Amino acid sequence: MRHLLSTRDLSRDAAIELLDVAEDMADTQLREVKKLPTLRGKTVVNLFFEDSTRTRISFEAAAKRLSADVINFSAKGSSVSKGESLKDTAQTLQAMGADAVVIRHPASGAPQTLATSGWIDAGILNAGDGTHEHPTQALLDAYTIRKRVHGSASRGKDLDGLRVTLVGDVLHSRVARSNVWLLTTLGATVSLVSPPTLVPVNTTGWPVAIGYDLDEAIEGKPDVIMMLRIQAERMRDAFFPNSREYSKRWGLDDGRLGKLQATTIVMHPGPMNRGLEISAAAADSPQSTVREQVTNGVSVRMAALYLLLSGDREDA
Repeated sequence: MRHLLSTRDLSRDAAIELLDVAEDMADTQLREVKKLPTLRGKTVVNLFFEDSTRTRISFEAAAKRLSADVINFSAKGSSVSKGESLKDTAQTLQAMGADAVVIRHPASGAPQTLATSGWIDAGILNAGDGTHEHPTQALLDAYTIRKRVHGSASRGKDLDGLRVTLVGDVLHSRVARSNVWLLTTLGATVSLVSPPTLVPVNTTGWPVAIGYDLDEAIEGKPDVIMMLRIQAERMRDAFFPNSREYSKRWGLDDGRLGKLQATTIVMHPGPMNRGLEISAAAADSPQSTVREQVTNGVSVRMAALYLLLSGDREDA
């Protein structure tokens, strides 16, 4: 593939291939020597215009385990904070010989602009753009679900027939958008549960059912329930009365945890606001995959970089 910008553009076969390669990468991480020579001589730039800890470190670990050279570029304290444009930054990276650019940007569409502008001849990997998409997070979520459901027989499998419920701040969540498209492509039935004020104004064409009552959704016995982070930093208005009210109506507390099927998978993309979206008991329960998601993120990002940089890249 040439770039990884969105899950909406991924075919079922391409998504399964990426997940299968991630399985292979995970197997290599069980060895005593975890480093592979696959991308030796390649340069990967982490270009982050927004704060990030887990995503940036995950991409850095993935690139280094494939033996790529890694350059971490933070917009804070750089020429960007002095007014340098995305174009100028891209041309600087081109001059440095970047083979892949992992970009996180507050503006929706920035990775697409970088990929189609002609400013830089490098593979572009979207690590989150505004409220648009976060494809590798959705891929690691799908990988985690598939691994829980199918175990060691995961390769080649999709998520056909699974019922997945995403709960919370859908309006500001790029994770939710990427998951809606990817999980649907892989055969899952996706539903959203949210306060009415945190549902996007236009969901025309979204392949989802939308509800506002979490207790009702839990009665429907979902196979997977994913709690989304309340993104206070993106909110400029009162989208719900207060944290206590939100937790009471849309949080996965101990009572709701007890009503889930024993086999229901509990997910959260992180970072978690414990006691708001999810209780400590739910986050730390055997049903929770929160730590697995972090571990799996490295394998999935290794797969994405491998497919982006190994051999001849082709337009996805």
